[in-house]
This record gives sequence, structure tokens and C-alpha cells, in this order.
Amino acid sequence: MQNKVLILDFGSQYTQLIGRRVRELNIFSEIKPYNKLPKDLSEYKAVILSGSPLSVRGEDAVHPDLSEIRGKKPLLGVCYGAQYLAHFNGGSVEKSNTREYGRANLSFVKDSEPFFDKVEAGSQVWMSHADTIKHLPEDTVLLASTHDVENAAFKFEGEETYAIQFHPEVYHSTDGKQVLENFLVNIAGMEQTWTPDAFVDKTVAELKEKIGDEKVILGLSGGVDSSVAAVLLHKAIGKNLHCIFVNNGLLRKNEFSDVLRQYEGMGLNVKGVDASARFLDDLAGESDPETKRKTIGRVFIEVFDDESHLVENAKWLAQGTIYPDVIESVSATGGPSQTIKSHHNVGGLPDFMKLKVVEPLKMLFKDEVRRVGASLGIDKALLGRHPFPGPGLAIRILGDITPEKVAILQEVDAIFIDGLKKWGLYDKVWQAGAMLLPVNSVGVMGDERTYEKCVALRAVESTDGMTADWVNLPYEFLQKTSNDIINKVPGVNRVVYDISSKPPATIEWE
Repeated sequence: MQNKVLILDFGSQYTQLIGRRVRELNIFSEIKPYNKLPKDLSEYKAVILSGSPLSVRGEDAVHPDLSEIRGKKPLLGVCYGAQYLAHFNGGSVEKSNTREYGRANLSFVKDSEPFFDKVEAGSQVWMSHADTIKHLPEDTVLLASTHDVENAAFKFEGEETYAIQFHPEVYHSTDGKQVLENFLVNIAGMEQTWTPDAFVDKTVAELKEKIGDEKVILGLSGGVDSSVAAVLLHKAIGKNLHCIFVNNGLLRKNEFSDVLRQYEGMGLNVKGVDASARFLDDLAGESDPETKRKTIGRVFIEVFDDESHLVENAKWLAQGTIYPDVIESVSATGGPSQTIKSHHNVGGLPDFMKLKVVEPLKMLFKDEVRRVGASLGIDKALLGRHPFPGPGLAIRILGDITPEKVAILQEVDAIFIDGLKKWGLYDKVWQAGAMLLPVNSVGVMGDERTYEKCVALRAVESTDGMTADWVNLPYEFLQKTSNDIINKVPGVNRVVYDISSKPPATIEWE
């Protein structure tokens, strides 16, 4: 394949999102650490330099070797990448008087510039940097400015090297996709041939070669990721796939039985394992979010180790890990990205478990997983399910976990999700759920004073989970839902609605 984009990771949490935006244009992208360039660069028709939490002015500034790229291939520097190209080529980068973070608008766009084709002054862009480019290198041309950032975009004369201080990969940059398309298609001449069908064909072939006739165990959850992973593996290895659905005691109301029924008729070999007591016993008394995640991950692995002994000659454990899982845990590329939180299905297996890991969706974002699922013919209702965290309700119960708290939150969650469906709102929301807060509040029910739990409802709209905005649900719906929860769920006397976006908040509360 010689129609790929190489993205060099300088540690930005948005690096994977750049790759996702490129693939949204039906162009395949690969992300590599800035200091581990592929030996064969002939496969790549263009290169993008990511942002970074570091400063080009610092002693720890990262220095990629661009000698085989600069002037030889179309090159785009984003944020840190732009500042790097300016600072180390005769320009100057200085600390901003105020941190330039958030929405801005282009106040100037150079006329007849192919890089900004179909992008006009006034277009909204997203800034996220503490440094700013004060002076451009002499051999450059200014392409765009905002009111606060004069050198928002520029190019080097005599070569296809471009730089922008804003982030085109986030949806807050309204014409960001157009900018990337201008660079990749119009300037770099790339073909838009990477599709879900192409991914399926390539992945199935790779799985056949990698796994051969060996047996694979896969943990099904009823969600989109594990379902698509299962169908991909089934397409590749057929009867050698053994699916297991584990009840960790932290699922939604009735989900264990509902999920098992869901897979009937799909041709998958599925076994249900009720390990709820085992998980809840090990979580008893633990309130630290990271410890809860790690405990769930450990018990999950132990259960699978037990089950693997029941499948003769099982060699592989399959997981539905996707890009956001990886980037929020640790840099997927081995680059310098900073950890936000850990995920229970990331990081490999302990030595005692003699299974190799296969993750067929590791390079996909959620919306891509859904498109691949549609290509595989998976039912639309299953593909339309909201994401649900691997640790389940454990990270929606702030503080320690008890069976009583789980039961309360299951009822609250069921009322919320069922209500979204009845009101025709479910498909307009990317992810929704309820949180049980570790506080009691005073209330009055009937003629009695109460001191009971508070729950928070959360509903967001997103494409990939890397950024998300809260959904403005109708007041009438929220009023009805709040009344139903307080009247029908013993132990709850207060309901609040979370109106935080990501960033700065995360989708889950833990």
C-alpha cells in the first residue's frame, strides 16, 4: 500500500484523533513515535506532525529527524508541529501572555490558497497551546490569522510544507476536515480508497494468517465493539472462536440474560458465566477509581484463565479494544503521550495466563467500528447501542461498591435509558448513563424528612469519544425522568443533570 499518511506522535492526546479524521476521508493513516520512523518511507505519500504537551523552547523539546521527509513529501505541522517548524528554521516561538485555549475565528485567510480552498475568514478553529509563533522564518508565506494569533497558518516557499497552530482534527474546528482534505487530496494527491469493506477484507486475511487453526476465546459484552470483533473473528476462523459473556455484577438491569438472547441466531458459540459474586467480593470496601478498574481487570483475567482451561488447546484471548481505550491509557505508539486513566482491557496479560492477545479493532474509533459492523451485516439495533464502559457501573458508582448500590443504580439507569427510547431521544444521544454520587441530601417525601442518595444523569453527543458535548435534553423529559426515579427507586431523593463537556470533563465520572 503506497497511499498512506504517516502521523508522527509528539505526545498530544489528539494524535489518534488526527488519524481518525484522516481515515474519515477514506485515506489510511499510521501513527508512529516521532523518534521511530519507519525504515521504508516510500509507502507514505504525506506526513503530519502532531501536537504535544511539551514546548519547543524547553530542554525536553522533541526533535524528529525530518531529513528524509522535509521537501521530499508533503508535510503538515499541527500546533507543536507548526511551532517546531518555525522555531528551528529561523522563526521565533515565545510564551503567550495568556494561554491560547478554546474557540477562535480566522480573521484573515490568504486569497487563492489551495490549502484553504473552501475555507473563509470567520471560520471557527480550536486552539490549545501555551506558546505562540511570534515571527515566521524568512522563507515562509503567511496563510491565515485569528484576532489573537497572527501566525495561525503558514507555508514554506518552494516546497509542500505547511503549518497551522490550530487543531483541525477536533470538531470545534468547523472546517478542519476541509483543511485536511485540501492538504491530503488536493496538495498531496492521495486517493480516497480506504473503506470499511477494505478494512474487513484486510483484517480477515490478517487474522487467518495470524491465528491459523488455533482456538480463540473472546469476551462478549453485548456492546458494539465486542460484537463486531466477534463477527470479524468468526468470519476468519469460524468454529475455532469460543465466545464467553461474563456477568461481573456491574451490568445494566437484566443485561446478562438479554445479551445471551441477543446472540441467538448470529451463529456465534457463546457461553454465559455468572461471576458477579466474585467481582463484588473483590471490590468490597474499595473506593479508589484506579484500584477499582485494576481490580475488575484482574478478576476479569482470572475468570478468563479459568474458562480457558475448559476450552481445549485455546491459544488466544480476543479483546474489543479500540483507539480511545488505548490513547487514554498510554501512548499506543510508544510515544510520550500522558496517561489520563487506565482501561481494564489494555496492557496485555500476566505471565501465568498462557494466552496470546488479538485485538482486531485496535486501530478503529467507535464510529469506524459501527461502519465496519454495517459492512459485516450486523443488525442496526445492535450497532446503534450506546457505548458502555468495560468496568460497568463500578465507575458510575463513586466511592465503594456494594450490591445495594448496584441495585439502586441499575434501576435508575433503566428508567433513564428506557425513557430516552420512549421519547425518541436514544438515537440522538451518543452515550448516556446515570451516576450514583457518594453524598446524601435532605429531602421531603410525604410528611417525612429524608436523607437519601443523589444521582446524576449524563448524556453526551460525540463521534469518537475523544471530545463530547452535553446534550440539551427537553426539560419535560428531564422532569418526567426525575419524578419517575424519585418515586420508583427507594433510597434516591435527588436527581441532577451533568452539563459538562469533554474536554475538560471526561464522559464517565471515574
